[in-house]
Amino acid sequence: MVLSVSGVLLLGVIVFLFFRKDGLKPVHAVVCALFGFYLAGSAIGPSIRAGGDGLANLLGGINL
Repeated sequence: MVLSVSGVLLLGVIVFLFFRKDGLKPVHAVVCALFGFYLAGSAIGPSIRAGGDGLANLLGGINL
């Protein structure tokens, strides 16, 4: 649960920065969010989630 909340916050910050610095229009951000919701509910959703979890485990295992 913590990983998904921090992932949502991170992506939210990225979208906000795109909005402020690169001219992302609010309509485009809404369309991207809706696309994400529909994509998560599709047949490929579990594969995307597994890939995100694998990437998070990989990054979590890096010792600096």
